[in-house]
Amino acid sequence: MQLEASVSESLRNYKENTQHEFYETENSIIDLKWNESILSLKGYCYIKGIPLTKSLNVRKSLLLEKELMNEEEEVTFNYILEDIPIDELNVSESFGESLYFWAGYKGSINFSTAHANKPLPPGLYKTYIKIEILQNNQVVIEEKISLGDIRKFLKNDFHTAQLKFFSAKLQIENNLMVTYDLDSKSMLLESIKVKSLNPSLLYGDIKNKTERPGILYRILRSKVFVILYYFFNLLPVKEKRILFASDSRDEIGGNLMFVYEEMLRRELDYEYKFMFKENSFVKKSLTEIVQLAYFAATSKFILLEENYPMFSPLKIKAKTELIQLWHGAGAFKKFGYSRLGQPGGPKVHSKDHRNYTKAVVSSKHIISHYSEGFDISPETIYPLGIPRTDIFFDEEYKRQKRAELYEQYPFLKDKKVILFAPTFRGKGRKEAHYPIEVLNFQELYENLKDDYVFLFKLHFIVLNKINIPYQYADFFYDFSDYREVNDLLLIADLLITDYSSICFEFSLLDKPMLFFAHDVEEYISTRGFYYGYQSFIPGKLVKTSKQLVEHIKNNDFGIEKVLPFREYFFDDLDGKASKRIVDQLILNSGEQETQ
Repeated sequence: MQLEASVSESLRNYKENTQHEFYETENSIIDLKWNESILSLKGYCYIKGIPLTKSLNVRKSLLLEKELMNEEEEVTFNYILEDIPIDELNVSESFGESLYFWAGYKGSINFSTAHANKPLPPGLYKTYIKIEILQNNQVVIEEKISLGDIRKFLKNDFHTAQLKFFSAKLQIENNLMVTYDLDSKSMLLESIKVKSLNPSLLYGDIKNKTERPGILYRILRSKVFVILYYFFNLLPVKEKRILFASDSRDEIGGNLMFVYEEMLRRELDYEYKFMFKENSFVKKSLTEIVQLAYFAATSKFILLEENYPMFSPLKIKAKTELIQLWHGAGAFKKFGYSRLGQPGGPKVHSKDHRNYTKAVVSSKHIISHYSEGFDISPETIYPLGIPRTDIFFDEEYKRQKRAELYEQYPFLKDKKVILFAPTFRGKGRKEAHYPIEVLNFQELYENLKDDYVFLFKLHFIVLNKINIPYQYADFFYDFSDYREVNDLLLIADLLITDYSSICFEFSLLDKPMLFFAHDVEEYISTRGFYYGYQSFIPGKLVKTSKQLVEHIKNNDFGIEKVLPFREYFFDDLDGKASKRIVDQLILNSGEQETQ
């Protein structure tokens, strides 16, 4: 009570003394670290004579004030810091801990997302710690205090980083320079624009380097293709013809390859046709468009493994099966019509997915999710398994693939392998990215390099590249261009992912996983899941590189969750998914037609 009374008295005295003659501010930075574009700082700050005995009576933030040019309006940015007790800082000097108990603060700011989720705008910024004293939730005192000489926290007195942003209509790259400002006796930030472009003006994305097709091609690909399809419908369906089609790879692979190889292995008497393109932005020739329409109209079976928009407007013939093998296992993030009405979700009148005659999933437990996502009847969805997971039950394949990888990459042999395979951020190819800066390379390297190697496997559509510092090149390796991620799972001792369906495949190997979800609250609120994220994941949730290190060194993975997870999301654990699909969806279907 005596301390609380002294607070009110101190405030009265402070407000009456407009010159603030008897009050001094105190600020000390205990720790300041930069990890690329992310600033982490810790320290204490108070106004002498103003007690800080309750956390509700104080608020601290990092304040940026832009140096104005000509007649620019005042620009400031304010980043709230967390108030912490002074004894958490382990400071040696004593300055009345009971009086200034809540003087401590800590915080982390990513300047790649510092302004409306975009990089810090170009300009020169002086930085301060702002402290506010509150009564009844109203600010009664406000002071800004210099950070002091921060050069001891900077290597060679400066730090630099790239600030990047990706969206469908704007891509930004700024350079950030951090130095010490003699004038303000504080930290100085300079953001310099390097690149700003509108990717919506590009056809495809930056990776493709494809030209925007003319109106004649667009008509040919859509309207003429559909007309050709219905013209070829006049021809009979060839009972032994199977079309394998994809607009996301230039050769057969994934589930399509495993079904195809199963049929070859059994020497089945079928005619196989293949229509593949690297992605939908790569032009098809007139011949390819005519062939696709012809094969679609005359094949008994059309096998897909992802959305193929050219098939969406087609009314599939009664004697034809359009079978969706879908590339992902299980059910995790909501997709398709489960996202109806959400940003990035399909339009109400979209025709995507709705004409599949059959679809394949890994378990009866997720039929309802795929029925909703594809907007097709649950009776047309078959829990037969995921063909490409058959390799996890093939001991000879696993032995050969491991030997092949160890021969090609000898550094994988002698240490345990961490595979980092997160999903991308953004709504599609034009803005797909992963914020690499959230990983602290130095912390991971210094703590794990003796026992592990760390492999990156980013999604193939991610636009930003991983720049591995040369001093860490014997620990971090970029395998993002290695297409078949399931092969890498065979040599991985630990998987680190976030919201990717790769956790389903990895569960079949009975190995540990960690879920590095630094943005989990935001992702859940904007993306949506079929299950509660925290109860769903078959491993521990971590948000920082420090937590990653702690869990790895302590072998704290929550591996006991893997078995029930696997048993729920896979009905059959026998490596015979390809066989079941061939037997039940192709051979049985053919027999039924001839009876």
